[in-house]
Amino acid sequence: MLCSRGSCPCGADSRFGGSCYCSSLLRFELGTVPADRNSKLGIFVNVMFGLDVRLQAVFDQVRCPTHVDVGSDHARLLAALLKSGRIERGIAIENKQQPFVNSRRRLANLAADVRFGDGLAVLEAGEAESLSICGMGAESIVQVLEAFPDRVPPRVFLQPNRQPELVRRWGLRGGFHLVDERIACGHWPYSILTFQRAADRDDPAYDGVDRDAALLFGPLNLRRRSAVLERVLREELEYLQRFDRMEPAGIRRRETIEAVLATWSETPATQTR
Repeated sequence: MLCSRGSCPCGADSRFGGSCYCSSLLRFELGTVPADRNSKLGIFVNVMFGLDVRLQAVFDQVRCPTHVDVGSDHARLLAALLKSGRIERGIAIENKQQPFVNSRRRLANLAADVRFGDGLAVLEAGEAESLSICGMGAESIVQVLEAFPDRVPPRVFLQPNRQPELVRRWGLRGGFHLVDERIACGHWPYSILTFQRAADRDDPAYDGVDRDAALLFGPLNLRRRSAVLERVLREELEYLQRFDRMEPAGIRRRETIEAVLATWSETPATQTR
């Protein structure tokens, strides 16, 4: 399967032949990662509300009076949060008609407000304690957050479909500390990133780790030596090593992966999650 754009952030270039690694990940299933996935509540949520592994990973972390979900599509996450009592009020924001209708239908008779508009343009500052944006491209997520920075709630849960490094860079620029990250694996390894607004722009999550590697793969993942991340990196490295020619970005990514795995092979793991 070739990348539709000819080249990919992973460094593969279809002009040189071969398959795009990002596309091959669609066929790569590692299992599930969220700690609460197999708990009684996790099983209940998945059976009753149909949450996939990435939304389950976000659900596990949200607990506040009012939560806003941008691009909620069918509003499964908000419905699960409301019916489980994890939030008292939900706000769904959609900028397309059919998802707006879908969300209104699912959230009918629940303590939820469904709004039509672009991102945080229809949210007031201080109206919610937490925010989630799941299933968007990283660039789109960053655009939503930077359009109205004063309206971003203090707690933010983000699940970019690709290029999570762009979201991590937003956190560093915007004064949001990365307080949790995990990989939820379904048809794709999804990065689930949790940020908290902080007065100090220097994020301690990046202390003592290589900055380039941390932006690409996550400082907390690297620090805890995530078992799932290690498997993903080994699979990607095996793929990248098939190419004699790559774009400079692909070469840098391959070298960064090699450096991370070399460090891990020299240092015993203290925690693998």
